[in-house]
Amino acid sequence: MTSKKVSQLLIDLGVTRSHSRPKMSNDNPYSEAQFKTTKYMSDYPERFDSLAHAREWFDAFISYYNHEHRHSGIGLHTPASVHFGTAEEIRDQRAVTLAEAYARHPERFGRRPRPPEIPKTAWINDPAKRREPAPQTS
Repeated sequence: MTSKKVSQLLIDLGVTRSHSRPKMSNDNPYSEAQFKTTKYMSDYPERFDSLAHAREWFDAFISYYNHEHRHSGIGLHTPASVHFGTAEEIRDQRAVTLAEAYARHPERFGRRPRPPEIPKTAWINDPAKRREPAPQTS
């Protein structure tokens, strides 16, 4: 008994292969965001020369990603700032700076600026928003 490879079967059926899966519920959005940031880094190598080179580059990248890169999903803070509890203090300092800027030049703003909120929780699949599957009838 022989069979086609799955890839050949899909080609025969006219199914095109894609490695991009937007809006897939089982993808990890945090990992996907990190992958995108990784690939768009200006110094991302076209090819790593060795395992040591890859490890060295990724060690530097992970440090940057966690301690310097501002993430929109966490109020433009770094993961380290949120993890170590300094994000609220930084947000308060940003609020003072924005208030001072608004007081000096309100004409530059369409409305009073405020720093972004810091989410209290983060979910990949929020259980509160999950719909239960409809019961099957036989």
